[in-house]
Amino acid sequence: MNCILLPTSNIAQPYAQITASAQIIHVNKVLNLQVGDTLKIGELGGNLGTAIIDSIASDNIRLREVQLDTAPPAKLDVTVILALPRPKVLRRLIMDMTALGVRDIVLINSYRTQKSYWQSPLLTRLDEFVLEGLQQGVDTISPRITLQKRFKPFVEDQLASLITHNAIVAHPYGEQSFSQYLQQLSSESLSSATKTTLPSVVCIGAEGGWIDYEIELFHEQGCKAVHIGSRILRTEAAVNVILGQWLIQNNQD
Repeated sequence: MNCILLPTSNIAQPYAQITASAQIIHVNKVLNLQVGDTLKIGELGGNLGTAIIDSIASDNIRLREVQLDTAPPAKLDVTVILALPRPKVLRRLIMDMTALGVRDIVLINSYRTQKSYWQSPLLTRLDEFVLEGLQQGVDTISPRITLQKRFKPFVEDQLASLITHNAIVAHPYGEQSFSQYLQQLSSESLSSATKTTLPSVVCIGAEGGWIDYEIELFHEQGCKAVHIGSRILRTEAAVNVILGQWLIQNNQD
């Protein structure tokens, strides 16, 4: 945790309290903070800031001089459509995408998504994984997460409304690399005197990627199939490599 996020109910200016056991353990065992030390905190859905530890008990850490005066970082202007992965991978992916600042996440069914994945109890713990990602990335605003169990109706009826400026689908056998695609966008922006804009939607498959039928449906909705090199990466690696482009641009704006 790079900051401790608290619900609004735990804040009563100029005081606040930490009651979640995992956060209390982190402050005591990982940060090794004592009474009088300053702690980075944030209000879920609100601002970031600091507070001073006033008292420490086994089930409660009282904070004083709470200052929440720093706005959270801007979200990445992107919607990630992700084929629901194996449950044990899901936690890492939600944490990583949240820490990176993804604005919207759509977990979708795919041909290679096993039906049992949709019954995983981890799907009921998405808020927990989001909180971990927010505390890692020092953010307070949760991404919007939606579940779509029917692939074709979603792609045909809803995907187009999410695409505000271009869309890509990650596919290891795409004819064009992601780098070439970005260079093309850059050239087009120079010729039209408009700012280079990254795609608003990224579609990423789980293990085994998308099948040809799915790629074709994405293509019909305007998604360009691109690859990120000759290496076949795990979903977690592909997500971080691709979204790194948005993170870099966000920090340049």
